[in-house]
Parts: sequence; structure tokens; C-alpha cells
Amino acid sequence: MSQSPAALHSRFEVHDRKQFEIKLEYQPSGADETRYLVEAYLFLPGSLNIDAETYPRADFYADIHNYVRFKTPVMAVEELLSSDASPLLRLEAWLRTGMGSEADVVYQAKLLSCVLRGALRRFAIGVESRCEGPTSSQSEACKTLESDVVAMQAGVTRVLERFRLWLRAVGELRLQERSRASLRLVDEYVSLLVEGGFRRSVADMKALPAGEPWHGLRKGLMAAVLREEAYRKEHRLRSVLSPTGDNEEYIQRLGFLKKFCMNVLFLSSKRRQKRQGWEEMLFALAAGVAMTFATAVAFWAQERYAQASLNFFLILVVGYMVKDRIKEGLRRMLSRVAATHLADRTTDLVDPVTGRSIGTCEERVDYGPSLKVPEAVSALRQRDDFFTASQGEVSEAVIRYRKQIILDARLLPRTERGLSGVTDILRLNVERFLRDMDEPELALEYVDLADLSVGHIRGAKRYPVDMVFRFTVVEEETDRRQETREFVRLMLDRNGIQRMQRYIEPPPGAPPGSVPWRSAA
Repeated sequence: MSQSPAALHSRFEVHDRKQFEIKLEYQPSGADETRYLVEAYLFLPGSLNIDAETYPRADFYADIHNYVRFKTPVMAVEELLSSDASPLLRLEAWLRTGMGSEADVVYQAKLLSCVLRGALRRFAIGVESRCEGPTSSQSEACKTLESDVVAMQAGVTRVLERFRLWLRAVGELRLQERSRASLRLVDEYVSLLVEGGFRRSVADMKALPAGEPWHGLRKGLMAAVLREEAYRKEHRLRSVLSPTGDNEEYIQRLGFLKKFCMNVLFLSSKRRQKRQGWEEMLFALAAGVAMTFATAVAFWAQERYAQASLNFFLILVVGYMVKDRIKEGLRRMLSRVAATHLADRTTDLVDPVTGRSIGTCEERVDYGPSLKVPEAVSALRQRDDFFTASQGEVSEAVIRYRKQIILDARLLPRTERGLSGVTDILRLNVERFLRDMDEPELALEYVDLADLSVGHIRGAKRYPVDMVFRFTVVEEETDRRQETREFVRLMLDRNGIQRMQRYIEPPPGAPPGSVPWRSAA
């Protein structure tokens, strides 16, 4: 993960065999307006047959899936039970006072599930980190593991008890059926979250010694898992794992519940046709210039020839032909100007609760030889002898995806920990890159040195796709500017993404021509 003082964090991972994911977290520091510029340069081998004609902008945008949401509020389980900002306490306060709408109640219940999901995820990551590493460091980490597990289990149990007590009390009120159904779904999702978080922790603790206290801790977590499973069975919910079945319905319900509950954090998008309006004005200008030429020719011909003559007729026809070519030529030229200086898509980011626009997002894609790669971007690849020697000799396609998000900090929600940030998730589907690839495996002849027999060994045919990211943060109020760069390489074959490699800065004195990489599955 890269960090900058201006609070832009980036994380890269392979989402699945066909999708690469970039997760960006924008955290304004308090300036009225902060600009986040994300530039992604894709370098593809020429053999993949990718260019502006075979992979037009519309296809590229179809392969980009974008999710923008508020960062999940960070609260420990103890804060969920006691903090005034806790969604659980706000639900309980609504039950006492009756102040607030049903929509707000459903919102707070969904927010409770999101906050609990974040707490369980941090707990599971903490358990995993303490159970890994050398034995010496592991023994030190385990000193606090026992108290953390006991505290987490007790805290989650209290959260569930109070939330379900609240649900039973709400069941006696006359709520709309849609609100009742929404609260039941939140309850099911919370149950699945606790089961999943504790089950993952038990699996991570398998590396610990089999004796006490670890056996008792794992048994206690599994007891909580079984209680939640029994709770869903009691309420006739079908989101229960089956050791022998395919668990299709379990996965389907879990995915739906996640989207249903987390939609309170996702920003809605309102597309604006900003570029289309400017293009129409430019095209009208082109038509006006062409019409001016044709009218001038007509006036000149009228002065020299009679209107009923053949010469006058031919001049008007030729003038119209030239006018048509002038119009089309200017349209193409002005369209290129618009593509260079105007965004392809402009979107307003809207708070799902207040309905106010908190910022804008502009996107643009550029192709071809006219695209100039900045020296700072090329420099990251120049430690690789393949790239340095092949410039101008081996063809490659370059695509630049440019995205600018402008956030107004005055409209962002605030928590007890300060200003809420925004999470931007981009997923790029690479399936189009795979179409012209060769077979992923080759048979290579191999001679055994012992008896000189000839056989065959396996050879993997993979294609490197380099991606260089440049992140720029500009705070308008202080005119502060921060820039960071990341270099990632995807190894692809016809079946999809085989692995991801990240460039790491070489140590001083490292020999030229070799790029240090850190691989990730």
C-alpha cells in the first residue's frame, strides 16, 4: 500500500481470474476542495491486437466497473455498545422517543451491520497476523491474543442481544411491511457476519498449539458460530452452510444481503453530458464556417454570371461540394480537440442520505501514437532491459485512463474520528486482452543428459501487461500538491490472470537491467 501525506491510499489485488481491482481511499484533510487525479497507463504487447479501432472507448468503459462509497465508520465493539454515535444506541433512542422516520431506522440498522462488519474484519486480520511469523514473535503476539478473543466474543454477544431485543420491541409497533422485511434482512446479515468472522479466526488459529488456552478459545468461537447457525435455522432462513451440498443459495443470499445493507454507504451517480454539449457547439461552429464559405461563393457567382446560366449552376454545385468537405474536416479536427481537452464522462457524486452532490468525477481514455507517456512514468520501466532495448523496435499499445475526482469537504459527513473519507473501487475486466493469445501451454523438447533420450517438458506461454499508476492530490485551499507512482505487472494467458507482480524500489548499488518484483497470487 502506498501512502501520501495528502491521504490517498492505494491497494491492488487480483479480484478473480478475469478482473484486476484497484482500491483507492481518498481522505480530505479539511480543505474546502480537494482534487484527486488518477492516471493509469496500460502497456500491452502488440501481438494482442489492441488499438483504438479494435478496442474503442465504449468497449473500454464497458470493461471498467466503478464503485464509489463512503468509508465505513470505524468503531470498536465497545464503542458500538456505548458511543453516542453508535447506530445501535440511535436505534434504541428512537424506540424510546419515537423521533425519526422509518427510513432513518432502516438506515441506522444497515449502518450497524456495516460497522460491525468492519470490526469483525479487523479482528480477523489481527488474529491472522498474530498467528503468523516466527515462533519468537508469535509467542509475544499471543500474549494479547487471548484477551482480544475473549473481549471480542463477549462484545459481539452483547451487541447481538441488544439488537435482537430491540427487534422484538419494534415487532410490536405498526411499521410498514417493507421496513419489517428490511430489518429482518439486516438481522440475517448480522448473523452471517458473526459466523463468517469467527469461523475465519478459528481457521487462522490452527497454527497455535493444540493445548489450552487456545483450544478453549477456538471452541468458544465455534460455539458462537453454531449459535448463529441455529438462530437462522430457528427462523427458517436458508442461509445455512451444507457440508454436502453446493451451497448455491447460501452464496446467493450472502451476496444479496451484502449489497442490500452496504448500499447506505455507496454514492449514487448522476451522469452529465458535459462533453456532448461542448461538441455540439463546436460542430455548429464548423457548420457555420462551411456555410459562410458557400454563401460567399454564391454571392461572388451571382455578381459575375446570370442566375440562369450554366456557369452559375456549376459554381454553386462545386461550392456546395467544397462546403461539405470543409464542414466534415472541421468536425473531425474539432472532435480531436474535444477528445484531448474534454472528459468522456462527467458524473456527479451524490450522498444517498442527503441527496446533495459532494463532488464530481471526470473520466477520459486516450490511445495511439499521439499519446505522450510522461518521463516519470517511463522511468519506472527503464530498469528493465527488455523495455530499454525494445523501444521503437518492438510494438506495444499504450492506453491511458484518466480519472479526476473533486470532493467538497464541507459536504462530507463527520464522525467522532473526524472527516469521513471516500473509497473508490475500480475493476478492470481483462477478457478482451485474451482473445488473440496463443495456447497457454507448449511442449518443449528436452534431452536427458544421462541416456540422451529425447522427451518433452511443459512450457507456459504468458503475456506481460504493464500498468503504471500516477496519483496526484491537490488541495485548492493550501495549493498543496502530492504525487506518487506505482508499477504493477499482470502475467496473463488465455485463461486469464495468472499472477500479479509489484515493482519494489531496488536497493542502492543494485545492478542495472533487473527489476525487483514482489509477486502476489
